[in-house]
Amino acid sequence: MGVLRTILVIVLILVSIVLTALVIMQEGKSQGLGAISGAAETYWGKNKGRSMEGRLVKLTTILVVVFFILSILLNTHLF
Repeated sequence: MGVLRTILVIVLILVSIVLTALVIMQEGKSQGLGAISGAAETYWGKNKGRSMEGRLVKLTTILVVVFFILSILLNTHLF
């Protein structure tokens, strides 16, 4: 069980590092005053899920879920 716990800790550290890098790579959500008037509704704004930014958001969400699952597993003392 000690080896499995060590592997999970290493995976948790790697997920943390990648998650930090992904968050830093993302754009800010505020669009300035253009967002108030609706100027943010452009072609790129509507198809954000297919862009690189959309993929970063999806990958961030997946890694956050993996991070929480690993954290809970390591904290339950099952391993």
